[in-house]
Amino acid sequence: MNHIVGARGSSLSRCQAQMILTRLEEQCPSRRFVFKAIASAGDRQPDVRLVALGEEGIFVKELEAALSGGEIDCAVHSLKDLPLATPEGLAIAAITERDDAHDAFISRSGRSFEELPAGSRIGTSSPRRISQLRRRRKDVECVEIRGNVDTRLRKLQEGQYDAIVLAACGLIRLGLEDRITELLPFEMMLPEPGQGCLAVEARSGDSRMIEMLRGLDHAPSRACVEAERALLAALGGGCRVPIAAHASRQEGGLTLEGTVVSADGREAVRDRISGVITEPVALGERLAKRLIEQGAPQLLEKALRP
Repeated sequence: MNHIVGARGSSLSRCQAQMILTRLEEQCPSRRFVFKAIASAGDRQPDVRLVALGEEGIFVKELEAALSGGEIDCAVHSLKDLPLATPEGLAIAAITERDDAHDAFISRSGRSFEELPAGSRIGTSSPRRISQLRRRRKDVECVEIRGNVDTRLRKLQEGQYDAIVLAACGLIRLGLEDRITELLPFEMMLPEPGQGCLAVEARSGDSRMIEMLRGLDHAPSRACVEAERALLAALGGGCRVPIAAHASRQEGGLTLEGTVVSADGREAVRDRISGVITEPVALGERLAKRLIEQGAPQLLEKALRP
């Protein structure tokens, strides 16, 4: 009997699925696992701006439908792409150990972000990245970019952009870390909640698959992600709003840092708190409360205006 591991068809998604497939083969040598590519709505419309595609989950809904329908037995996602709500009948069975959560800056000239000339065009479609880049420098232009990692790197080399920003973990997984000009420090660019982790979904009633995936789950990374996503949920956000967060283990506990930045980068609220690792959701909610008291809702309201 084959156990089917599903993911999107991009080179990065295939690479990430293979990482999970290899781990499963190592842990369950008597089982056979095969890969199946599932095209997402976002993949089928590579030239349409993300804001025009509307609702969240455009990179995961088809995978979740294939999982719910029994076409695949588990689905591998970049965790940062997952909406906050898990569909009924599905469960996040494993969250892998976090890889580098930084954002990577890649420039055509090899210049760092601070060294780029005024007026330089930086390719990114993420409101979170755009707002934080603008907070640091008002004299660069953030321009929409679509496509997988290979496509974005090609567009950069063709001169459509002077630089682009991508998740460092994706470049590292693809063996493309030599393309990174610099890792943007957390002081300047906090990541997307969940960035650096993979999530593996399974049907909640499929006890056999959930048990096989249990060995892939990394409890400290899960705690960090739960804190970050609790903050996101408490602020009423998703992947299309400029909310950033990063949790890390510190002396047996968790430290969570979060920020909300206005779309133009002129205003921001930012704070950090620590707590016990066993209560990550409460930690995220506490930090959200502090950011709300500092004015986060007003910044988010401005960011969501058409």
